[in-house]
Order: sequence, then C-alpha cells, then structure tokens
Amino acid sequence: QVQVVDSGGGLVQAGDSLILSCAASGRAFRSYDIHWYRQAPGLRRELVASITSGGGTYVADSVKGRFAISRDNDKNTALLQMNALKPEDTGVYYCAVDSDGTGSLDSWGRGTQVTVSS
Repeated sequence: QVQVVDSGGGLVQAGDSLILSCAASGRAFRSYDIHWYRQAPGLRRELVASITSGGGTYVADSVKGRFAISRDNDKNTALLQMNALKPEDTGVYYCAVDSDGTGSLDSWGRGTQVTVSS
C-alpha cells in the first residue's frame, strides 16, 4: 500500500499563493499518476489537477491559469502551485495516487485545508 501525505494548506487572503505538497512512498514513484482533488463544504469532491508518470498535466477549467501541478521524482513529491487564490478555492485538498496504472485511485492522503478569505 502506497502511503500518501498531503500538506501545505492554510488560511490566506484572496490573491495570495500557496504550494501544496504530496509525498508518496515507494520506489516506483516515477510510474505513479498523481491527482489533486478538492471538496468544499456541501459540495462533491472535484478533480483540480493531475500529472501522469510521463509528465502530462491536466488542470480544471475553474483553476486554469492560476494553478499548476508538477512533480519531482527524485523526492517522491508532487506539488500544486496555487496563485491568485479566490474564496471559492476554499476546501479540503486531497492528493490521490494511481500507483499501478489501472486508472483507479488506490491511495489517498488525509487532506489539507485551504481557506481563502475575501
């Protein structure tokens, strides 16, 4: 079982930036697909950004131009750079890992809270 630790959340003001970190265990990290989800109070969990083992990225339209995802395979870490934060970005952000290439998310972090005040 891959262990995932997501971190970096906090309380910020609108317009500020945050960097979320996702650390995942295992020697095969470079083969993992990494995803960031978020869940706002009362809403469904939504996909924010993804990065494949090959470095291909996806960013949701709602955060395009403000968020970017990257990975450092030597450090077993993926980062979510969040700029120009808005109050509607508030929520719990979760890192999820597809470690075996099946398309299923087999490991999740516990989540990190991001709160953006207006």
